[in-house]
Amino acid sequence: MKAIEKTGRTIGEAVELALQEMGVTVDKVDVVVLDEPSKGILGFWGSKPAKVKVSLREDSIIEKAQGLIENILGAMQLQAQIRIKEKDKELVMELQGRELGILIGRRGETMDALQYLVNLSVNRKREQRQKIVIDIEGYRERRCETLRKLASKLADKARQNGRNVILEPMNAQERRIIHTALQGRNDIYTFSEGEEPYRKIVISPKK
Repeated sequence: MKAIEKTGRTIGEAVELALQEMGVTVDKVDVVVLDEPSKGILGFWGSKPAKVKVSLREDSIIEKAQGLIENILGAMQLQAQIRIKEKDKELVMELQGRELGILIGRRGETMDALQYLVNLSVNRKREQRQKIVIDIEGYRERRCETLRKLASKLADKARQNGRNVILEPMNAQERRIIHTALQGRNDIYTFSEGEEPYRKIVISPKK
């Protein structure tokens, strides 16, 4: 029930009737007065009740995302603190707690699936999409540093051997980290090949 219209002797009474039917408090709704009450002649003939339209207020995107994550944590009997910050126009939701490894999964695959689900849910019917990044126990930064070191090591190998080095399949975000880490080198270049989800990076020595 997104919105209902109610009448009452006063605006306050009409709003209260709507709140009772919707089962919410006034801080959760927006109220539009459709008709002001009037007493009519001698306070009786031609009197008109107040009429209001009461609509559920849309939750903020942060509240939606946090609520969804908390529901998932509850279903899995996990507890976590959720810290929210803004970075490069993205909302980063950092989860801190015990035994959250199950939410990270192999190389972050479960965490990426959770992030996809949250973004899909909170951006539904929104004209302007808001990117939400899910991080758990600082995993993304650790993974980023691991990939940077791997990129440097394999780039050296490609240069020394004079042959292409093909990395294992990675998602778009991890491929971007590799490309960015090596873009300043003038002895090798990188490109991606293949189709998702098996798309991979190739590090090639410059001739």
